[in-house]
Amino acid sequence: MTRQELVARQLEERISAHFEVGRRLRVLDAGMGDGAQALRLARAGHEVTGLEAEPARLAAVEAALGHEPEGIRARFRTMAGGGQDTGAHFLPGTFDVVLGHDVLDRTPDPDSTLAGLARVLDAGGLLSLVVPNVAARAMRPGLAGDWDGAHAALVTEPAEGDRFLRLESLTSFLARIGVPMERWYGAGVFAGEGEEALDVEERACRMDPYRGVAESLHLFGVRG
Repeated sequence: MTRQELVARQLEERISAHFEVGRRLRVLDAGMGDGAQALRLARAGHEVTGLEAEPARLAAVEAALGHEPEGIRARFRTMAGGGQDTGAHFLPGTFDVVLGHDVLDRTPDPDSTLAGLARVLDAGGLLSLVVPNVAARAMRPGLAGDWDGAHAALVTEPAEGDRFLRLESLTSFLARIGVPMERWYGAGVFAGEGEEALDVEERACRMDPYRGVAESLHLFGVRG
């Protein structure tokens, strides 16, 4: 999928910018979904812990892991749980990289979830967040010619939970919890597929004004 590949490339870029080449990083994927990002990082040589609350998804990741070489299996552990459960499982400063992809919009308490993700980051650690771009919800149906859907997105009052997903709110909150935002990208501007589309998407997702109307936002904070 183009979106997954975009997120992976953006993550790889920030990891390369923050850590020395060849360092084996301690990675937490809190809410790993299908495990695509977690497996990619394990294959790159990092120690990965994957949290997933949905039993079927967790079982699918574990089944996929069973087909990986022994070395990758040895440095990848899975646990039942979600992004809101980090405090129950891990001590402060346990990880160098923490992924919170598509978790803040699914938790009933996004501020404490985000604070928990930040808490388990070591000094200088990298936090990667992917959230729906609630400020541009009319773009996707509009690009598809779904005018009823676009109109509904434009006139619907923002939900209370949407407040926390907005770029300015996240930027402010990350600064308050000691993980100020270092860089942000879009993920999914044109909804294209294939290599040519991926090249255009990758460029657009790092440029204004295009990244601001992407389907998702990919934010990076660094633990001070």
